[in-house]
Amino acid sequence: MVDVSQHDLVPDHSVVDEDDLEAVLDEYDIKKTDLPKIKRADPGLPDDAEVGDVIRIERDSRTTDTAVVYRLVVE
Repeated sequence: MVDVSQHDLVPDHSVVDEDDLEAVLDEYDIKKTDLPKIKRADPGLPDDAEVGDVIRIERDSRTTDTAVVYRLVVE
């Protein structure tokens, strides 16, 4: 089988630890539930991601070197 998460076109996904999460939520003045959602079944997620975790996704961008987005893992 092919591991989709290792494909060149799939951006880096990583689980955000609690300390970094608090800094991100404070920076944007939001709650965790206000973040866009990503399903647990998404093949790009790390294997250790669980429902309720926040994922940091780093994408290549034309206007900046990298664009960072955050997603909340849901069922």
